Amino acid sequence: METILKMEEYQSKIGQEQSFLLFVKTDNCSVCEGLRPQVEAFEKDYKLPFYLANAAQIPELAGQLMLFTAPVVLLFRQGKEIHRFARFVPIDELRRRLDEQEGNLNV
Repeated sequence: METILKMEEYQSKIGQEQSFLLFVKTDNCSVCEGLRPQVEAFEKDYKLPFYLANAAQIPELAGQLMLFTAPVVLLFRQGKEIHRFARFVPIDELRRRLDEQEGNLNV
């Protein structure tokens, strides 16, 4: 999972990537640390890139995306958010959405 460190990097990804997953965490978040390896394990199964951002280090990202909790897993397609999972992420549902996303990449 590549780390996004600046708002400009996020904006670049929105403009460049057809689809991607964004995992947003924050400092001192045990749920974030528990979920992150589960989401990272999916990365090898999909063509779309996975990115990590820390809302505590990029507060303007949290503001722009209207993030009020962490962790948040966002799926983007063509610069638009298409799915959002917040706080407690159902892993099976995330896998299903990633499968759908992968199917859209192959069309």
